[in-house]
Amino acid sequence: MLKFSKANAKIEALKNVFGLSEFFKKRGRKTAKVYSLDLLSGYSCPFAEECLSRAVTKSDGRRTIRDGKKTKFRCFSASQEAMYPNVYNIREHNFNTLRKLSHEDMVKVIDASLPDDAGVVRIHVAGDFFSRAYMMAWYYVALMNPQTLFYAYTKSLRYWVGGVSELPTLHNFVLTASYGGRDDHMIDEFSLRYAKVVFSEGEADSLGLAIDHDDSHAANPAWRDDSFALLIHGTQPAGSDAATALKQLKGKGSYSRKKVKA
Repeated sequence: MLKFSKANAKIEALKNVFGLSEFFKKRGRKTAKVYSLDLLSGYSCPFAEECLSRAVTKSDGRRTIRDGKKTKFRCFSASQEAMYPNVYNIREHNFNTLRKLSHEDMVKVIDASLPDDAGVVRIHVAGDFFSRAYMMAWYYVALMNPQTLFYAYTKSLRYWVGGVSELPTLHNFVLTASYGGRDDHMIDEFSLRYAKVVFSEGEADSLGLAIDHDDSHAANPAWRDDSFALLIHGTQPAGSDAATALKQLKGKGSYSRKKVKA
């Protein structure tokens, strides 16, 4: 069985987002909740470049971060895996379990592991779709569970185009292309909705992109065609442009989540 994680404060706020109330109806005596299913950062991200980071184990058993050659900003979830052994172990378990399975068995295992009170599932707070079969498995899990909303950011665009894109659109399965990978050219080529990490609010304004502070843009099926920006976040290497931008944004109070309509 896979190990789903309860939502962090950011995505838990999706309960208050206009347009998502249908996914938070009671399940018997249980109130629907927000979950995520996470994999090891970097190791499960075949097309990442600008955010490529991995937690690696040193000879003394401790973990540290190893960034990729083209990394511009450090993956926040890889930092979590380096700091917290339990987080690393859960994501490693999920990744190792799934990558050994056939497409059909992925569907069965994900569906069997899905919490029965799942109202919204973010596929991958950490990790990405590591194969076409794996992305397709999530599509079919969403098809089997229309009462639950599934959403994801992805740089695995070649698995989306010609795969899930060829199937009927599901109201409860929402993908966002994540800029900063080897398949970026496909975003314009196939007119994919995208998210772009920016270093300032001014940069987002210059691109004509609204900033998503609470995953409401990413998750809401009604906005599945609208691209948006994400402010740089996480723990960034000292002295880097990303670290400088992060400090400036924190000083301005840019990370306070805006209240969304219920």
